[in-house]
Amino acid sequence: MSTQTSSPAAAPGRWQRLRDSFLLYSFKRDRGAQLCLAILLALVSMALLAPWLAPTDPYDLAQIDILASELPPFWIDGSDPAYVLGTDAQGRDLWSIILYGTRVSLLIGFGAVLLQALLGVVFGLLAGYLGGRVDAVLMRLADIQLSFSTLMVAIVVGAVVKATLGGSFYSDYAILMLILIIGLAEWPQYARTVRASVLAEKRKEYVDAAKVMGLKSRRIMFRHVLPNTLSPIFVISTVQIANAIISEAALSFLGLGMPETHPSLGSLIKAGFDYLQSGAWWITLIPGAFLVVLVLSINLLGDWLRDVMNPRLYKG
Repeated sequence: MSTQTSSPAAAPGRWQRLRDSFLLYSFKRDRGAQLCLAILLALVSMALLAPWLAPTDPYDLAQIDILASELPPFWIDGSDPAYVLGTDAQGRDLWSIILYGTRVSLLIGFGAVLLQALLGVVFGLLAGYLGGRVDAVLMRLADIQLSFSTLMVAIVVGAVVKATLGGSFYSDYAILMLILIIGLAEWPQYARTVRASVLAEKRKEYVDAAKVMGLKSRRIMFRHVLPNTLSPIFVISTVQIANAIISEAALSFLGLGMPETHPSLGSLIKAGFDYLQSGAWWITLIPGAFLVVLVLSINLLGDWLRDVMNPRLYKG
């Protein structure tokens, strides 16, 4: 009599685990999250495809007609069919410049958050895992950094750079400067979040087992502890991207952001603010509406992600 031995079931793949996850389960049943993700993907796609979607190149002076300045959108009398959303004070097509400006705002937002995460995760890992003097020094640095607002740091750095290297240098490297300013001003948010997660993780059995096996602290931190702290990092990243975009808009409104030759959504709002009383409200309000929709979709998506990744709400 022959006996049949059943082979062990193969472990589910990465995509199978994603399809069976509570994250995807919740996303399929949340219309608000689906709408926010669709809006965000649409805005990001339009920004990336700006050279092909924009009727004109706002950076090309040959395509700018100063005589066509301050034309209203298509639903107002006196509009020009060639300019769907009207034109700004320099005669640039507002739809084209919004597409390019959205790309600049997204680039600054994602770049600043990437810098924040890099610094904050490293400092948070070191502070939480090593503890002692390292923890005390890094957390006191974080406390000092939090005592300065992003606007204050930007004003000081911008003034120093413009005084030493000139205003033209700041304009040429405005994107890089804003990424550095916003990134360096907001890294303590990541550091504190990661430190709290590491303090809970390093007391678990797998960390003790790794130490018994003789693994180095660096490998334990980055190969074993860090992957178990990614959930709060993803959640805080969505909030920080929205905050970085808002910070860039505020700095541009104060004259410390992108120049008018390569504007972002924030600098577009600032450039059109002086024309509100003259009746050309669309120069400010239409880019402002795009900025509000962009930030709101990111914030709502972040709120949903925070609720889904909360272990107390996990249903399996």
